[in-house]
Amino acid sequence: MSIPLTGEERAAVDDGQSALDRLLEHLAEVATSADPPPSELRAEPGRPCPGCPITT
Repeated sequence: MSIPLTGEERAAVDDGQSALDRLLEHLAEVATSADPPPSELRAEPGRPCPGCPITT
């Protein structure tokens, strides 16, 4: 089974760290179907981030 990759994803696999960093920056701004983008899920000081597992 293969999973098709976008050009940006293929570059992250083939072209090294700078391409991977660009992909990660891009993905930090892409919302999921259930949540806001990861860049908006940052925790406030003293509060757990939304969606993060609770540890005791």
